[in-house]
Amino acid sequence: SANEYPVAEFPSILSPASPVLPSPPVTDLAGKTVWITGASSGIGAAVARVASQRGARLILSARREEKLAEIRAGCDEPDRHRLLPLDLTDAGSLPAAAERALAFDGAIDVLLLNAGVSQRSLARDTRLEVDRRIFEINYFGAVALAKAVLPAMRERGDGHFVVVSSLVGKIGTPMRSSYAASKHALHGFFDSLRAEEWEAGIRVTLICPGFIHTELPKAALTGDGSPQGTMDRAQLEGMAPDECAERILAAVERDRDEVLIGGRERFAVHLKRFLPGLFNRVIRKARVT
Repeated sequence: SANEYPVAEFPSILSPASPVLPSPPVTDLAGKTVWITGASSGIGAAVARVASQRGARLILSARREEKLAEIRAGCDEPDRHRLLPLDLTDAGSLPAAAERALAFDGAIDVLLLNAGVSQRSLARDTRLEVDRRIFEINYFGAVALAKAVLPAMRERGDGHFVVVSSLVGKIGTPMRSSYAASKHALHGFFDSLRAEEWEAGIRVTLICPGFIHTELPKAALTGDGSPQGTMDRAQLEGMAPDECAERILAAVERDRDEVLIGGRERFAVHLKRFLPGLFNRVIRKARVT
């Protein structure tokens, strides 16, 4: 209800008595252990390359071990990095995977939750089992792995969750109903986690990419669960993955809570916030494939 959270309970950031918050410190990734899921391609692979150039020690995870080996070979000092194949839909295996990851270097400094699957189908044409599959990968897999790592981070009093969401974690578009819902859910969970665990030294950064030139659309699920198999024009014209990776790591180093990455499509988030009626009319005719 409107009275559930009285305004008086929240201090105004505009009040003259409010403290001036200091700029967040810049984190040096050199020597830090960074665990990346979805590291076999796209944004995850790009972050691996760029993070290795910054001196990070990497743990690379995805289902395809042979592809992970290729990504590691393209990183600076490949012998410094480790492979840990996993399937985020197998929730029962994730606590053991977290134990293995922690055993490598004794700690996980940054867990970058990047694995995910997209969607290219109308809500009315999408089978419920496809909706569930999207959530299992994009939401429940990320949450389960974060919960498996969280106790060790709390014990150390330090840790950083970096969650690759999407601009559709902030807005909804046609052909992305369950994908957008799963990304919205990530924001709800990890915003809450940030508020709960800040005193324990746990930080959370939500990354919201727009059109990035990866092959994510080829694997996007259609209504019956089969992959789309083709690229979207907007994705082909999107930002280079390495540039996206640079911006992601800049956000991590500066301990940003949330960052929008992309081109003009980022302004859709602001349009929805400030002119929601206009946004709703515009998005009906937006080119989304």
